[in-house]
Amino acid sequence: MQIYTKILLGMAVGAVVGLTLGPNSPWLDHDAYRLRNGAQHTFQLDRADEASKIPLPGGPIQFEQLEVVEESRVDPAGQARSVPVWARVRLVLSERVLLNDQAGRIEKARGKIKAGTAIEGWLAIKVVPVDGGGFESDPQPISGTGAQVIATLRPVGQAFMRGIQMVIVPLVFASLLVGVAGLGDVRKLGRLGSRTLVIYLGTTAVAVAIGLIVAHIIRPGRFIEGAERARLLAQFSGDLGAKTQAAANAPSAIDNLLSVIPTNPVASLASGDMLQIIFFAVVFGIALTSLGAEKSRPVVHFFDMVQQAMIFVIQMVMAVAPFGVAALVADVVGQSGLGVLQALLVYGGTVVAGLALHTVLVYGGLIRFGARIAPTRFLRAIRPAQLIAFSTSSSSATLPVSMECAEQNLGVSNGVASFVLPLGSTVNMDGTALYQGVAAVFIAQVFGMDLSLADQVGIVATATLASVGAAGVPGAGMVTLAMVLTAAGIPQVGLALILGIDRLLDMFRTAVNVTGDLAVAATMARLE
Repeated sequence: MQIYTKILLGMAVGAVVGLTLGPNSPWLDHDAYRLRNGAQHTFQLDRADEASKIPLPGGPIQFEQLEVVEESRVDPAGQARSVPVWARVRLVLSERVLLNDQAGRIEKARGKIKAGTAIEGWLAIKVVPVDGGGFESDPQPISGTGAQVIATLRPVGQAFMRGIQMVIVPLVFASLLVGVAGLGDVRKLGRLGSRTLVIYLGTTAVAVAIGLIVAHIIRPGRFIEGAERARLLAQFSGDLGAKTQAAANAPSAIDNLLSVIPTNPVASLASGDMLQIIFFAVVFGIALTSLGAEKSRPVVHFFDMVQQAMIFVIQMVMAVAPFGVAALVADVVGQSGLGVLQALLVYGGTVVAGLALHTVLVYGGLIRFGARIAPTRFLRAIRPAQLIAFSTSSSSATLPVSMECAEQNLGVSNGVASFVLPLGSTVNMDGTALYQGVAAVFIAQVFGMDLSLADQVGIVATATLASVGAAGVPGAGMVTLAMVLTAAGIPQVGLALILGIDRLLDMFRTAVNVTGDLAVAATMARLE
């Protein structure tokens, strides 16, 4: 059985496990609460005494549900409804919880305790009224058993990711240096770089435009009812802080350009800063070329051996890919749950339709007329890279597999593949840019906003520029989306509407990003 068939089976098994045995599974008892940010919730030892409040640490924290206290409230439609307001819960104390309790309230109430001790208390349930009638509560209960199943599988996926990431820096640096040194002509490198950047930026702008067009045709925002909007906002609004803060602290365009030049190449290699690694490897390769073949041969030979050794390591890691992929997919699908997927089905379908359209029209045309390769042959050749990109949601983690597909399956030279693909993993974010166009229009539609032509042109420009230099890691697109929404005057709170399905859509758009990287690599190989 071929490796990509095994990976497909792993993905299928992971999706089934996530849906049936995950924390949001409808077939398991929902007997626990998992807070995404404990600092935003109230936990008291005595619900009638505010002085017994215990400050919770930021980050995820989980409780076992023991009892739910409800009270009657009148909803916006004038109907009296019973809603949960307090939940008696059991909390296993961690070091972080004890350190947060600087007033010593737990010790005063329960005596001398230590980490690992379980205590009981009361968790306040936030109740949000829905315009059309009813209430939504935050947090929503989950399955404690499902959370334990995913927690058990998660290290398998993390180990697989770390195994791939282990290869990225030495492989990229060694292959790029050997490729540049082997070009022999610096002018050829300049031509390759300029053409590659033009194609990458051009396809990204087209991707955003396709996203806007598809979103206007399907109008996914009209399918979100008031109850669904309130539930999504209540469930995910607590996750906005880190995203908006990261967007606020994002460097300017000039800072991004300057940051490409490393002040300490060793630190860049240690931190995995891909653009700085590319810049240093190119400069190093040019310097070796200038020294002459005789003097540079030992260094080039050494890094050529490093490159070949890293390719062998990739093959070792890929042997366990089906198991790692199954764990990663189970984690993603299990955290999303059927409720979020159903509420955002039309929005998610709009994003996937736009991605499919971009792949067929833009990449299909690039492959057929630029690389002169049959699209079916191209897709068969890059299938392993697409599957790894889909399951890991990381262009950077997929890079070693992409390079192997380009060189062995598409016949792209090492010099071209080692330059175009690492650059694309950071600069070429077509799938992410298209997703940002759809998301911006979707959120505007939900809030009843009309975007002018100037607003939409601004979204194309902002999303194109924001995608350049975006980290090729899971979730980076959400940070750049916050920047796009701010530039267009769309409420950032709308991010909470799509956070629940973002990780799943990240898998689709990363697969498109990697497809674009390989399409450009094949095109540049023919042009060069």
